[in-house]
Amino acid sequence: MVEIKSDAALDAMREAGRVVGLALEAVQAAARPGVSLQELDEVARGVLAEAGARSPFLGYRPSFAPTPFPAVICTSVNDAVVHGIPTGYRLRDGDLVSVDCGAELDGWTGDAAVSFTVGTARPADLALIEATRRALDAGIAAAVAGGRLGDISHAIGTAARRARCGMPEGFGGHGIGRRMHEDPHLPNRGRPGRGFPLRHGLVLAIEPMLMAGGRDDYRTGDDGWTLFTTDGSRAAHIEHTVAVTEDGPRILTLP
Repeated sequence: MVEIKSDAALDAMREAGRVVGLALEAVQAAARPGVSLQELDEVARGVLAEAGARSPFLGYRPSFAPTPFPAVICTSVNDAVVHGIPTGYRLRDGDLVSVDCGAELDGWTGDAAVSFTVGTARPADLALIEATRRALDAGIAAAVAGGRLGDISHAIGTAARRARCGMPEGFGGHGIGRRMHEDPHLPNRGRPGRGFPLRHGLVLAIEPMLMAGGRDDYRTGDDGWTLFTTDGSRAAHIEHTVAVTEDGPRILTLP
């Protein structure tokens, strides 16, 4: 069931989203060669604790997962696409890192992700991140009242194809509100003019995941969580929680 949020609920979700944005900003600032993924998780935990927020990631266990998720952020490095578990791995010069974070504050949830490079960046990685950002921007621009869910999917998919990137089959965005994952599912490819109508108060986590190798298949790591590219190519993941409003898309997860 799709829940349409009131304006007061959108304002409350903006506060949860602000915490997510601050946490991602702090994690990116702390990421440098020699810092472990677990240390980045501790940075995010500190931001959430200071804001009085809890993590919807910590202890989350969807049907596919062999164990509850043990951290407050997902850290996916290089050929990891999404859902990477923070480990003792220490960042190296040239790594491409995607960090996904959520926060629940006063009963409302925000969810966002960033991708960035550590130290000396490879030009190809910067191009991949920019392509992912363009796909997200295209999806957000299509999140307008009077449209359809497929308009967002089509915009993301078109941008990914233009960049000659692949996207993991079956993965995409989702509704969000009281819970991190709500209806509707938002595919990252689709046909315009199809699907659920976009109305004022519909809130979506829009999250393109692009793989530089151009393939759409993936493999799951031994931890049962992390998705990897099958060809070893790099991946990027960028996400915002976005509200559809009569005044246009409202991004709720900016710092």
